Amino acid sequence: MSANDKFDKSPNHFMVLDAISKGLTNVDKIARATKLDNEEAESIVNDLLTQRLIVKGERKGFIFGKKKIEVRITEIGSKLLNVKKQELVQKRQEMQESYDNGDGIQLQSYMDANRIWIPMMLFSGIMDMMFFTSMMSFMGLAINPMESAVIGSDSGHHDAGASAGGTHSVHDQSATSDGDSNTSDASGHDNSGFDSGGFDGFGGGFDSF
Repeated sequence: MSANDKFDKSPNHFMVLDAISKGLTNVDKIARATKLDNEEAESIVNDLLTQRLIVKGERKGFIFGKKKIEVRITEIGSKLLNVKKQELVQKRQEMQESYDNGDGIQLQSYMDANRIWIPMMLFSGIMDMMFFTSMMSFMGLAINPMESAVIGSDSGHHDAGASAGGTHSVHDQSATSDGDSNTSDASGHDNSGFDSGGFDGFGGGFDSF
């Protein structure tokens, strides 16, 4: 498996990239938002720098003009993130269609194939908490710790039915997902003042975007 294929199969990398696209510029803030530990968040940030999906630079702080190291998403990173989000929007729509039709077998199949991406869907707003917990209750599944952390719930080891109330409700998320697809538009990111040089030795794996 190439480095690019490995990255494409890592939801945590996309969660960190999404966090950076939302303006979180250091490891501490990224770790808190994504619920990853600092060591993993820092390792992922370094991976993203290597792939030129983000850049690192300095900004003067407000106190005594002290310089702060910050990261920003690049145009390539924004395009890659948007492509992945569109893929996840399609997967969520497939899940919702099966859920709305009461097709538990098909829904279970989609969940088996895409469960690792649920935290990213929740974090990015592609899937909302109410639909997720209702879907989990419908299938009689429990929320795992990572999913629980992302939705800010302490019920990670309990049956999702307790949070969902066992209801089978329909949630139209088209407006949420459509709006979200634009949150990572590179045009909204100002990288002025950031030194993106010094990465010439890395092989940018996503230059085709």
